[in-house]
Amino acid sequence: MLIMRPSRLDDFDDMMELAELSGPGFTSLPVDEGLIRKRLQASEKAFSGSPDAPQQGKFLLVMEDSDTGEVAGCCAVKAGIGMNRPFFNYRIITILQSSNVVDRRFSMDALVLTNEFMGYTEVGTLFLKKEFRGGPHRAGRLAAQSRYLLMAAAPDEFGEMVLAELRGVVNPNGISPFWEGVGRCFFDMDFQEADYQSGVTDGQFIMDLMPKYPIYVDLLPPEAREVIGRCHVEGIGAMKLLEWEGFRFERVVDIFDGGPQVSTQRKNIRTIRESRVVTFEMGMPEDRAKDALVSTDSLENFRTAWAKIDTRSDSVAVMDQAVFDALKIKPGHQGRIWTKE
Repeated sequence: MLIMRPSRLDDFDDMMELAELSGPGFTSLPVDEGLIRKRLQASEKAFSGSPDAPQQGKFLLVMEDSDTGEVAGCCAVKAGIGMNRPFFNYRIITILQSSNVVDRRFSMDALVLTNEFMGYTEVGTLFLKKEFRGGPHRAGRLAAQSRYLLMAAAPDEFGEMVLAELRGVVNPNGISPFWEGVGRCFFDMDFQEADYQSGVTDGQFIMDLMPKYPIYVDLLPPEAREVIGRCHVEGIGAMKLLEWEGFRFERVVDIFDGGPQVSTQRKNIRTIRESRVVTFEMGMPEDRAKDALVSTDSLENFRTAWAKIDTRSDSVAVMDQAVFDALKIKPGHQGRIWTKE
């Protein structure tokens, strides 16, 4: 059975493997031993209920096959971004220009550097090994929706607004058309170096070197213009899941690869809206059993899995011994469910 659980310090080797598999452009999972260790330490602190400050926890969830112990993937939730370091993006604005003298009127899009999302909660770092993508595992949904069940379990730990950044278009050689057309002009470094520095530093170099004035999109090379707001081919599935949850593209893109940023109010996220707290009872679900995501309803012992459950009332869900074992709970324990209708 696949489960999502809090990361542990002894997940280091598995997290390094996932970082190496994730490839170029996956900024939130760099191949850096020191940073991976720090993230594991920060996550352990967050799940224990003692982050550095309220709404600043950095929660890292690991997907594990409970039968084999194999780590199949990961995802993360940053409770409050932009608090300790700037969170830069480009907002696409439309500039209207006209002249009555020559009877010309037109509009042009421009990229404006912005740091307007302080305090938002960010969901991201969703990565699965290839053998767990698609098929009967439903691993992608498990990882994605586990983040929202975590928020539902401890709403005071997270912001009222939630966003996600999707990896932009980067070719197999690690070349970003957007970066080549925009960023390289100001940073004088290749995409992979800038991407790496963004992940392992405090971001001061971005403040120092990024353009301070709007960039007219029509002045960019065609290759750069074409990928603005487009996600990497491997992120199309994640984008569809985010849209299904209620996230929307608001003309904000990543400063490095031009990938889309989507956002929504936490209360409007479908998984949160449709989930509910129940008491779990032991039994064999009958023929009318439903597919459901089941989770514990606390931070420290948070776990999520797919299961067959029998909802005999709005407040009681019956499931078998294997699910209790996977969640490490006992009958009578309260938790949260989201049912797939």
